[in-house]
Amino acid sequence: MAIEVRKVAIESVTDASGLAALIDDGVFEADRVLAVIGKTEGNGGVNDYTRILADRAFREVLAAKGTRTIEEVGEVPLVWSGGTDGVISPHAVVFAEVDAPAGDPAESRLAVGIAMSEVILPEDIGRPAMVEKVAAGVLEAMKTAGIDDPADVHYVQTKTPLLTLSTIEEAKSRGQEVFTEETGLSMDVSNGTTALGIAVALGECEMPAAEQICKDMSLYSSVASCSSGVELDRAQIVVVGNVRGAGGRYRAGHSVMKDALDADGVWEAIADAGIDLPERPRSSDLDGRLVGVFCKCEADPTGRVRGRRNIMLDDSDVHWHRQIKSCVGGVVAAVTGDPAVFVSVAAWHQGPSGGGPVIAIADLGPAQ
Repeated sequence: MAIEVRKVAIESVTDASGLAALIDDGVFEADRVLAVIGKTEGNGGVNDYTRILADRAFREVLAAKGTRTIEEVGEVPLVWSGGTDGVISPHAVVFAEVDAPAGDPAESRLAVGIAMSEVILPEDIGRPAMVEKVAAGVLEAMKTAGIDDPADVHYVQTKTPLLTLSTIEEAKSRGQEVFTEETGLSMDVSNGTTALGIAVALGECEMPAAEQICKDMSLYSSVASCSSGVELDRAQIVVVGNVRGAGGRYRAGHSVMKDALDADGVWEAIADAGIDLPERPRSSDLDGRLVGVFCKCEADPTGRVRGRRNIMLDDSDVHWHRQIKSCVGGVVAAVTGDPAVFVSVAAWHQGPSGGGPVIAIADLGPAQ
């Protein structure tokens, strides 16, 4: 078996025709879809229901065109990040198993593993319990991908619950306290705590103390991309890496953007995925070999980028989440020449402060 990776456009909020076409054309079978990671066009906030609409549309296609029940399809990780600010275009990247000859044991090709964590309680968010549950799930996903060495992991995409008024009240009814009662802030907290779970699983940091969670930003994962929403109560975990002899056409690589303007960080991830580039590359040098780019971003807490002041964190009209997403989306799209890039905000513990991880998946042709 090998992994097939395809990007499809989302032309309306409930459009899953791109996925249906790939199945109808025999690119892969509905029952062998492992995961979907995509951007939807809502506000990216707590009440962004475009994520739920896209989730339903894609799951209905998987159920209608395969043999899995809707309950079984419900176990497939579909990770939706809301908010396509600026030039970012709504899209989804589909990962599926396909039959292919084994590759050269000396060559690495893409492998994907999935897992669902234990239930994450409202009081777990922002606390060591969530770190531990996510770390256990990451190790399980690595095992299903056949990845033994954490150095071969280049991308961990997660979707975790955030706090809502109803879940906060439910926790209180059991005598529990939550990390924060600000539902919007809980998105950052959920993402950051999850990233630490990934970092612990991959040996990027030791198990953090409770007081370090969402506080000590020197602790981070360089491969974590964490999103959160209201549509689930566990961590959906997708581990993407490379395995020698896996076969298939694709390979992953990663780097970090040191700040919001770090186009070189994007190019470094593309090169790490195996695409040969000239010294000063252009998007035309990619020649259709770049399948997808996934990155996280945040407004620098200093309020400056490369020494210049900005007012994102002081702006009362447009939340900084939307501003930084639009900014980084433009930078990444300028590199790739494709506005269908996965750019997600709320990047605590995901890459260096003010920057974030960037992951590339390349089509290198069949393994020899």
